[in-house]
Amino acid sequence: MAQTAREGFLKAMELLDSYDQEKADQVAAIEDLVDKYEDHLGTYMVKVGSQQLSKNDSHTVSLLLHCIGDFERISDHAMNLMTAAKEMHDKNMEFSKKAEEELKVFLNAVTEILDLSVTAFENNDVKKASLVEPLEEVIDDLNTCVKANHIKRLQKGKCTIEQGFVLSDISTNLERVSDHCSNIAGCLLDMKNERIDLHKYLGDVKSGSNEFLMQYSTFEEKLSLIHI
Repeated sequence: MAQTAREGFLKAMELLDSYDQEKADQVAAIEDLVDKYEDHLGTYMVKVGSQQLSKNDSHTVSLLLHCIGDFERISDHAMNLMTAAKEMHDKNMEFSKKAEEELKVFLNAVTEILDLSVTAFENNDVKKASLVEPLEEVIDDLNTCVKANHIKRLQKGKCTIEQGFVLSDISTNLERVSDHCSNIAGCLLDMKNERIDLHKYLGDVKSGSNEFLMQYSTFEEKLSLIHI
């Protein structure tokens, strides 16, 4: 399910660069398949959870159910990106060169966080999971930067309001994919007893831990946007 959701997202990203109806149909088919995975896996996990489980096993079932939901939502956002790509294609719409450059950085960042999250989930890799939250914070900053830069271009007459609506829709979906990746990595760390409370953990890492700040700085330097 994780790999399938990832595949759908990557195909949807390609549509933003060059729209192709056959590939768009594949994204829709993948989203339908991921929905079926969610239904079957969710039903099975609920049945498992109804048994007499230990406290730890019951907690693990609950976390896995959350992960299943996050993977399904990632495929939903892939569908939204496909819809945005179709609108651009149908209206012969193009972003400015600057917007395209910024969007490329944004797409690369979200691809990286999705790869990290899926790999961490598949391999129970706590080290990779711990890299997700600093990158998610950088992606939040990218989202803010992309939208702020669009407003500046709009004020200078370098783009249109209609382009802005589509760009905002794309940016929002990308940022939400990174949020789901953060949830998945957080669940993995919880299952590995690296922490007890997700919200407390996120608050702690964002409050200034040295490791978080170091990782954040590395990703920020790698994925920085040039402000216009």
